[in-house]
Amino acid sequence: MPAHADYRAFCRTAPELPVFAQPWYLDACAAGGAWDVVLARENGYIVAAWPYFHKRRGPWRYATVPPFVKWLGPYVLPELRTDPRREAAALAALLAQLPPLAAFKQNCYPTLADGQLLRGRGFGLTTAYTYRLGPLRDLARVEAGLHKGIRRDIRQARRKVRVVHDLSLATFWAVNRLSFARQGLAVPYSEAQFRRLDGALAAQGGRQLFFAVDAQGRVHSVAYLIWDATTAYYHLAGDDPALRASGAGILLAWECIRYTSEVLGLNCFDFEGSMLPGVARVRVRFGAVQTPYFFIWKYHSRLFEWLDKLKN
Repeated sequence: MPAHADYRAFCRTAPELPVFAQPWYLDACAAGGAWDVVLARENGYIVAAWPYFHKRRGPWRYATVPPFVKWLGPYVLPELRTDPRREAAALAALLAQLPPLAAFKQNCYPTLADGQLLRGRGFGLTTAYTYRLGPLRDLARVEAGLHKGIRRDIRQARRKVRVVHDLSLATFWAVNRLSFARQGLAVPYSEAQFRRLDGALAAQGGRQLFFAVDAQGRVHSVAYLIWDATTAYYHLAGDDPALRASGAGILLAWECIRYTSEVLGLNCFDFEGSMLPGVARVRVRFGAVQTPYFFIWKYHSRLFEWLDKLKN
């Protein structure tokens, strides 16, 4: 499709574009549906884009967030974000092109600071939070800012486990799903979907796996780090419930931060957020700063809205 081709060309040069918006990433995550995009231009050049994922439920087609995608558009070039008039014009152009799907639900990038234009176009908005740590150039200073309880857990875990990167995807998946089982939750993605995503990220050189292993070869915890040009994301994790007391999960989070700074040379680490108070409290103890983003929604079908709310 022409919009897809234009968007792929735009993404090759767009600065600060989150990994979640990259066409190859969306290709890997689009099982069960498809992704599309609308574009805004100034003087013939693309200045903003709004990718979205849509799927079918019964007779309806609706937009939602697919597995592994934390945020989607609208993405506006940085130079427009400093000019409210140009940013508003670009957003208005994007909004005018969105199709009248039965429903439209997305998490927006944290770079979208003002949601009033979306609200004025009939979108509902609520604020959610991610937790970001940076700058990371002075890692010793970052380490000094860790809560004493976090430093203690890291020291204790180092005495019990070592960190490796070369175990199998099957091992990662097995431990990752244990965390969901412990909470009585279904894993929101299949092993096949995870392997498809991993293949895409590996081809781009955009991921690293972390395993905490003890002397008996038991895997206590796992973590999955992904990144783009500016930020690394603590994307997936898991613990063996029988071994959680070792503190290996805390150690792996710190090792991901170290990797972000020392290997990748990036200045921002994103925990990808949580609205669970206990999880948020741990992120803050790492020194991460609460960073807001918008969850937005809009319904064009009242029947679909009623059924959707009944289901959820």
